[in-house]
Amino acid sequence: MKRIVLFLLTNLAIMLVLGIVAQVLGIDRYLQANGGNLGGLLVYSALFGMGGSLISLAISKWMAKRSMGVEVIEQASNPTEQWLLDTVRAHAQRAGIGMPEVGIFESPQPNAFATGASRNNALVAVSTGLLQNMRSNEVEAVLGHEIAHVANGDMVTLTLIQGVLNTFVIFFARIIGNIIDKAVFRSDNERGGGMASFFITMFVQMVLGVLASIIVMWFSRQREFRADAGGASFAGRDNMIAALERLKSGVSEPLPDNLAAFGISGSTAVSRMFMSHPPLDERIAALRAARSA
Repeated sequence: MKRIVLFLLTNLAIMLVLGIVAQVLGIDRYLQANGGNLGGLLVYSALFGMGGSLISLAISKWMAKRSMGVEVIEQASNPTEQWLLDTVRAHAQRAGIGMPEVGIFESPQPNAFATGASRNNALVAVSTGLLQNMRSNEVEAVLGHEIAHVANGDMVTLTLIQGVLNTFVIFFARIIGNIIDKAVFRSDNERGGGMASFFITMFVQMVLGVLASIIVMWFSRQREFRADAGGASFAGRDNMIAALERLKSGVSEPLPDNLAAFGISGSTAVSRMFMSHPPLDERIAALRAARSA
C-alpha cells in the first residue's frame, strides 16, 4: 500500500500548503467576499486541485526514495542485484516501457512497490525481507506485478482521479466554510472571513479529503487485480499465485502507513473502504478463476 498512502499524504500536505498560500495572497478572502461567483471559485478549485495532484505525482519517486531509504542499484555489486536488474529489464521490455530504476530498501517484511511520474520514468523497489523470504520465481512474479502497475499507467490515472477529487474538495470546502463562518462568526461579507474562516475551511477540506480517499482506495483495489494479471502474464500464473500464497502464509506484514504505492501486499487492519488492496484470498481466487476460464 506504499504508493497509495504516500501519494495521499503528500497530496493532503500540498493542498494544505496551497491553502495557506491562497490565504497569504488574499485569494481566499477575495472568494469569500464574492461568494456568489461560483464560476470563479470552480476555476480556482480546478487550478489548485489539479496542481496539487500533479505536484504530488512529480515528486512521488523522490518521496519514495527519501521516505523508505531506497538504495538505487546504479551498478550491480553482487549476483542478486544483477538478477534483479536483469529480471526488471526483461519485464520492462516485454511491457514496452522504459527501464525503471531498481532499488532495495531495508525492511524485514517481504514487500515491493513501484512509483514514478510516467511509464518511462519509474522506480521499482523491493525490500530485503522479500529477497530473503521468497523464492526467485515468486520474486519474479512480484516484480512482474510492479511492472504491470507502471505499464498500466496507474500513477498517472490516480493523479487525474485525485485532481478531480481535489477540485470538488476545495470547491465544497470553501462553500461550507463560508456558510459556517457567516452563521457562527458573523464575518463581514464585503471583507471576507478572517483567520477563523481560514481554519474552518482548512478543517472541512481535510475532512472532505479523507472522505475522497475512499474513492481512491476503491480505484486502487480494482487496479490490483489488473496488476496481478500482469504479473501472471510476465512470470507465470502459478508463480503469481505462489507469491500471494507466500504473503498469505504470514511472513508478510503491511507496509508502513507513511507511504503510498501499489505495493504487493495490502493492509487488513483497516475497514474495507480504506483498504488499498483487496484481501489476498480474493486476489488468489481471481487468478485461479482466470486460469480455469
